[in-house]
Amino acid sequence: MQKIILYYIFTPLKDPEAIKLWQKTLCDSLGLNGRILVSQHGLNGTVGGDVNSLKKYIQETKKFPGFKKTVFKWSDGSRDDFPRMSVKNRRELVGFQNSDDEFDVNMDGVIDGGKHLKPKQVHELIEEYGDDVVFFDGRNEHEARIGKFKNAIIPNTHTSRDFIAELESDKYDDIKDKKVITYCTGGVRCEVISAMMKKRGFKNVYQIDGGIVKYGEAYGDDGLWEGSLRVFDKRMTVNFSDKTKTIGECSHCSGKTSNFENCALAECNSLVLICEECRENPDLLFHTNNCLQQQKIKQKVAP
Repeated sequence: MQKIILYYIFTPLKDPEAIKLWQKTLCDSLGLNGRILVSQHGLNGTVGGDVNSLKKYIQETKKFPGFKKTVFKWSDGSRDDFPRMSVKNRRELVGFQNSDDEFDVNMDGVIDGGKHLKPKQVHELIEEYGDDVVFFDGRNEHEARIGKFKNAIIPNTHTSRDFIAELESDKYDDIKDKKVITYCTGGVRCEVISAMMKKRGFKNVYQIDGGIVKYGEAYGDDGLWEGSLRVFDKRMTVNFSDKTKTIGECSHCSGKTSNFENCALAECNSLVLICEECRENPDLLFHTNNCLQQQKIKQKVAP
């Protein structure tokens, strides 16, 4: 039987390169595939393989003093959902541009980040404060097209590097005094985003402990989440029950879909939501007016 585990931990690492080599050797010895990032701030990974091998990986990883508090989240999938075992040493654990000065970490995690809420506590906060609670999506905009928390604010972010400019704009001034719950896939991005928000005047910032994954485990499709969860392996999307609502819209016909494809235009580096019927015609894989305009221009200049 095979599964996938997701995990992260923020903790100071004196020698990330040594950690990288150790993790790669460990994963290879256990026949695992996936992606692991190591930085001076900690560890972030998604790994698939045999359940017993994953249990051994968890056991060995927790032997390192800084990683003993790591929370591992289990998900359906296998090693074949990843092309290889990739372990990299990066400047940033999460891909925010020049975020080294945005936050600090100690053995307890990110310093002055958002308060962690268990899924049940999310509901309790809303029951107590009602409209004074706001969900803030900590992912890239395209991820929210197929799944999000109800009435959530979706920042205009193509990549994680866009978040700093977004937070420094004045478009969120009206929610800085509200209770803001940030959320992301497994929680790692929100650790940094919540700290960045607090530095920019957001008074009461929270984050969902374990991210959307843990919330989905607790409430499935019977809570405040609606739609599918975008993941970054061959699965592409994950549903939390057999009654998941489809909220994504096909870029061509506006029909309901959660299926992402690469844009057919070479000039475009974006993912496109495309339904199965339209998918059969590759010429329809355009996702924005800009892409369509590019195609028109390309046709005009063609000999």
